Amino acid sequence: MKRRDFLKVGMTAVGASALMPLVFRRATAMASQQRSGGAPVNDGRVLVVVQMAGGNDGLNTIVPFTDGRYYDARQGLALKQVDVLPLDAANGLHPAMPHFKELWDAGLLAVVEGVGYPNPNFSHFVSMDIWQAADPANKIADGWLGRYFAARAAQVEAPFLGLAIGRELPTAFSTPAVAIPSVESLATYQFQADGRAPSLTTARKQALFDIYEKGIPASAYGAQFRDTLKAADSSTQTLQAAAAAYKPTVVYPTTGLGNALQLVSQAIAANTGVKVCHVSIGGFDTHANEIEDQARQLGQMSAALGAFYQDLKARSLDSKVLIMTWSEFGRRVKSNASAGTDHGSAAPLFFLGTPVKGGFYGQRPDLGKLDNGNLRYTVDFRSVYATAAEGWLGVSAKDLLGGTFESFPLLR
Repeated sequence: MKRRDFLKVGMTAVGASALMPLVFRRATAMASQQRSGGAPVNDGRVLVVVQMAGGNDGLNTIVPFTDGRYYDARQGLALKQVDVLPLDAANGLHPAMPHFKELWDAGLLAVVEGVGYPNPNFSHFVSMDIWQAADPANKIADGWLGRYFAARAAQVEAPFLGLAIGRELPTAFSTPAVAIPSVESLATYQFQADGRAPSLTTARKQALFDIYEKGIPASAYGAQFRDTLKAADSSTQTLQAAAAAYKPTVVYPTTGLGNALQLVSQAIAANTGVKVCHVSIGGFDTHANEIEDQARQLGQMSAALGAFYQDLKARSLDSKVLIMTWSEFGRRVKSNASAGTDHGSAAPLFFLGTPVKGGFYGQRPDLGKLDNGNLRYTVDFRSVYATAAEGWLGVSAKDLLGGTFESFPLLR
């Protein structure tokens, strides 16, 4: 296709502003607002969100080793008191998590117990959407952190307002207002040139930019397309430069989560302006063979986050980074016939890092008062989000979550 034909088709296809979908009208308005926004706002604080995908079994993560009902319900699956890492006189940590135990002993690990939501949904995909949109009714399309990005886009000039490590952008980051990069690896997150003609890479890249600059401004979608392309190029250059300058202070585990957290560390250490990062570790859907499978996944998470924390500390960045975990649901109290557990409801989650005042928060669900074999939730997950939003990111939880939720005093 000739260049003039490409531009002509492009102008015809996008149509007039009056016919634009709402999502693009919002994005265009936000793009214009961002270009005319005020001075950058960056206090250096970063929230790192760790997804434990699959539905982690909370009862075998924080083990109530003095409660006989736990052992009665989990024949062959309950962890022995002698094996767990004691946190207090009644509860212990899964033995595969020694780095979490070190953080607990240092007063830097908070356990929020009984986290869930009303009328829990036991579908992985629906429950993940509920958690990521912060909407138990599952009617909101954008993510709770996407709403944060949209609110901050006019004030923060940074190619990495948010950074997701993975193949796809998590729903929690979803917003039509801001282009948030999703990075699978440094090798793939860059302009993909033709390896047969590397000398032409610069010219071809500039030609692409010229087409956008000369052809799109007259389009109703112009601002969004232009800003997305600029954000892609800027974030690519920034991340590649950050990686080139990065000198690891620790040896990260060669696991998916270890690699992801090392990439996050590079972005933070290079002062890219990133505010929220998202990483994920899967494998927690333990319908069978839970003893081995959960131990492996919790062990990988403990080792990767332990290395990440030590790396931050060596760089004197640990006081600027708050780490928070989540999983779409817990598991049922009773073990099944396959040496595993099925989809459940409430479960504990973690806050960790130097900003954290360690200890137990929330209310432990009562094993004697189950809801059809499931733990009754005692903490609305939006209270956890409110804690991070107001206590760390410095924004109104009501604006992000659509309501007022009690937060926990777990930050220093």
